[in-house]
Amino acid sequence: MSDKPVSEMSFEDAMRELETVVGQLERGDVALEDSIKLYERGAELKARCETKLKEAEEKVAAITLDKSGTPTGTSPVEGQ
Repeated sequence: MSDKPVSEMSFEDAMRELETVVGQLERGDVALEDSIKLYERGAELKARCETKLKEAEEKVAAITLDKSGTPTGTSPVEGQ
């Protein structure tokens, strides 16, 4: 596990560490106390990934077209 606080991780770093945590838990060769710590870290990492994805989703803009199909600008993604 990284010593870096989850709140400071990029999406990619959090996802990479989450994959490592899941792998360790799936193998089942970790002591109970360590499994609990891994599970808690994994929950934090999952939440961070969800937050970063939501932030990226909110930045995405749909291209608007006029009647002839020419791009006229952008608008927020539907539902955002």
